[in-house]
Amino acid sequence: MIRVNVFINNLSAERFLDVGKSLGQLQIHTNLNVVGIEKKDENLLEVPFIFTVTYSPSVAQINVKGKAHITGNEKELKKIHEAYVHKKPPPPVIIQSIMSVAFVESILISKTINVPPPIPLPQIGALSKTKKPSDTWYRA
Repeated sequence: MIRVNVFINNLSAERFLDVGKSLGQLQIHTNLNVVGIEKKDENLLEVPFIFTVTYSPSVAQINVKGKAHITGNEKELKKIHEAYVHKKPPPPVIIQSIMSVAFVESILISKTINVPPPIPLPQIGALSKTKKPSDTWYRA
């Protein structure tokens, strides 16, 4: 079993629009870039990453940079590193761990610069007689 510890090295945020101005209709885009997977020793991989939140129109930008340390047995780590060398994506547990930490940090910093957080807001639609409530609740 592998263990993932995520560390933040750098947080930056900038609001491009004056605070008094209306933000209007916004689209929020997030991007996680795993820079690499480096073998530090037989029981440790280091995964540097950059998580970026951009707003369209361009009213703000948030950047979260850091490293994830992956620990586990040597066989599992070797498999992860070899997959990376062969241009395969990292296992979902690594991506999910990084995204969880990066999202929380970006949500906190979005409040500081007074822009909407990078999370989708729930959309509540009117229930029709042909739909069951469960059809509405789990719509992605």
